[in-house]
Amino acid sequence: MSNQGSIKNIIFDLGGVLLNIDYHKTAKAFTQIGWPSFADFYSQQQQKELFDQLEIGAINETDFFNQLITFFTPIEHSALKEAWNAMLLDLPAARLAFLQSLRKEYSLFLFSNTNAIHYEAFTQYISNQYEGDSLDNYFDKAYYSHVIGKRKPHPSSFDYILKENNIIPAETLFIDDSSQHIAGAASLGIKTYLFSQNSDIIELFPDIIQSVHR
Repeated sequence: MSNQGSIKNIIFDLGGVLLNIDYHKTAKAFTQIGWPSFADFYSQQQQKELFDQLEIGAINETDFFNQLITFFTPIEHSALKEAWNAMLLDLPAARLAFLQSLRKEYSLFLFSNTNAIHYEAFTQYISNQYEGDSLDNYFDKAYYSHVIGKRKPHPSSFDYILKENNIIPAETLFIDDSSQHIAGAASLGIKTYLFSQNSDIIELFPDIIQSVHR
């Protein structure tokens, strides 16, 4: 695989691009514990401010669950945590190998709108599945919204990554499965690709690179 054209850096989204996720599983899990209207509060397309606060680390796990309960009925935090994490599926070994191969040609970055609860869950999953490995090892640097206090689609979040790594927008490709996130990156001149969750990043990558240079 050769570095084609002007792309030198790739910023990957996590959920839906590398890590398989299913928002419906979390909605279903909350329905099963007695919160059938949870999907009205949280989906891939939209979410209440409470979730935004969680994603930028403005509130912790306990505060999040306590505030969430005020909209519904009281349930043990452990049950809420299990339902909240139900959307997190797997990250196939082939995708980690794919990232390793890409690092020979590109500088790789991860930028995920996530939260401390999900971060703990998928970090533990990867460690258990891949003998203590860490997802961060596959990138020049990984950025998590709850750690940096910034989230997509705000242009300032992308600008933060560009400046910290001294990389040029026109030489950078951002791959994400949310159109609003794509728009935020594109506003800074970053090249973008809107990914479909029904696709496989490994198979699609040659077409992604080609599309950027058309």
